[in-house]
Amino acid sequence: MPTNRRMILVTSALPYANGSIHLGHMLEYIQTDIWVRYQKQCGHKCVYVCADDAHGTAIMLRAQTLGITPEELISDVKSEHEADFSGFHIDFDHYSSTHTETNRHFSELIYSRVRDAGGIAVRNISQLFDPDTELFLADRYVKGTCPKCSADDQYGDNCEACGATYHASELRNPKSTLSGAVPVLKDTEHLFFELDQHTEFLKDWTRSGRLQLEVTNKLAEWIEGGLKSWDISRDAPYFGFEVPDRPGTYFYVWLDAPIGYMGAFKEWCDTNNFDFDSVWGPESVAEIYHFIGKDIVNFHCLFWPAILNQANYRTPTGVNVHGFVTIDGRKMSKSRGTFIKARTYLDHLDPEYLRYYFATKLSANVEDIDLSLEDFAQKVNSDLVGKLVNIASRTAGFITKKFDGQLSADLANPDLVEAIRAKGPYIQSAFEMREFSKAAREIMALADDVNAWIADVAPWHLAKSEDTLAEVQPICTTAINAFRILVLYLKPVTPMLAGKVQEFLQVDSLDYETLNDTLLDHSIAPFTPLLTRIEMKDVEAMIQPDVNEIDNPSKPEITTNIEPIASECTIDDFNKLDLRVVTILAAEAVEGADILLRLTLDLDG
Repeated sequence: MPTNRRMILVTSALPYANGSIHLGHMLEYIQTDIWVRYQKQCGHKCVYVCADDAHGTAIMLRAQTLGITPEELISDVKSEHEADFSGFHIDFDHYSSTHTETNRHFSELIYSRVRDAGGIAVRNISQLFDPDTELFLADRYVKGTCPKCSADDQYGDNCEACGATYHASELRNPKSTLSGAVPVLKDTEHLFFELDQHTEFLKDWTRSGRLQLEVTNKLAEWIEGGLKSWDISRDAPYFGFEVPDRPGTYFYVWLDAPIGYMGAFKEWCDTNNFDFDSVWGPESVAEIYHFIGKDIVNFHCLFWPAILNQANYRTPTGVNVHGFVTIDGRKMSKSRGTFIKARTYLDHLDPEYLRYYFATKLSANVEDIDLSLEDFAQKVNSDLVGKLVNIASRTAGFITKKFDGQLSADLANPDLVEAIRAKGPYIQSAFEMREFSKAAREIMALADDVNAWIADVAPWHLAKSEDTLAEVQPICTTAINAFRILVLYLKPVTPMLAGKVQEFLQVDSLDYETLNDTLLDHSIAPFTPLLTRIEMKDVEAMIQPDVNEIDNPSKPEITTNIEPIASECTIDDFNKLDLRVVTILAAEAVEGADILLRLTLDLDG
């Protein structure tokens, strides 16, 4: 146990309870899980919580389409999400939902504290209203042209192209994504969080070293441009928490969603008899880190710290931002259909392969990551199978067959093992700083050194002669000890592989407290294959199901009071029509009729 043991709370952004997890989502949870596993491997107290983001108009409408209650929908989706996360070995200490009484308590508490501190204003606004569906339109149900950068096809709350935030009514050429109708403005009364009150606080907070430099610079642009009040309420009908002092008004999902971090952690505290305030209280010395995508920086780095500060809670130690995922250079987008579901991947490939591939791409910078499927297969086959596991597969058999599974009393090359061990601080620093790609490169470079040494000493040749057979045992013992350290280094990335290696080596732990251990006069189990190569046919099989879904997308049904459109005619019906082009020479009203016109036509057109 380290003498300077840290208390760390870690969160990932909450997945929305309205659909399946895809590989673009999984990048974040894999990144977070690797970092959390590393902290635990070092002996720190690290608690990883998350929850389904379970409120909003989208959930209400989808439940209506499915003929079930929103509560039933979010329960079903939560079970699906948890199964997918488990399949990728994402090891949450607690996984919750924002639709809990615990989260309601914190949402109401924070709202009341901010309100009483003068941070909430009540204003009449003109909000976009869909005349076809008779619903006020949530931001994500309006698309149009960004008022800042003029990018087309942008949602009503923020621009994916330039990152700007705005009110949906500011969009140019808006359309309802529910019906395609042009929305109309309708007056209503909403609650606003007065973000501009916190300008000086946020200037200091965003420059305090908690954020990546590129994030700090982007936030500085937004702050210098002037912070606007944030609409934190929605009108009924809405699925969420009703504002306690305003019947028919609900908290906007983006208010109670980050509060879900606190709700989930409080539930963990209650189960584990842990003091919640020792982490979230204003005097806390614990660490809190949020891992998020670059599309939600404004919510986590402006609104969230300002609200926490005004509600007398501490703010995060750091917010770690990552980029998006592309597949073979194509943008991943759930709404645009270019994604591979997590479950589809799990049906065809080992999850640790993707964990490793993402690790080789991840750095501390806000960079997009391309999942090149061919490169993915080549890297896994080359690194994990051809380099790392190859060390054990080349040498363990000799220990089992020639030496009854017993390692030697000494090493043939102790300098090699010590050189690998000496890289520990560098690799640990890389993991700590989220430079996973640097850690992976160093580990594989060390694996190359071990394989090169094995090739030089060629134990398979020495084993052929009784005169040199005795040399084989310390050679293979050296290789096995080097292999153990390399697997220890990679354990946060490939935890299931590490578990198999633990059983094979018959050791109790592969944590950093065992880094200096050397296995001598030690029995190992018979070696069995630890990993298999990726075949491109399996990759292609993984892609096909979701390609079919993209080619044949299903569209949600929207319940409205409007009479449905009549069924369309067939081509045979169309061929029966006599269509002609004419010139209208005159148009006159018909006496006694309200909607008839008498037309004079020229059939020669």
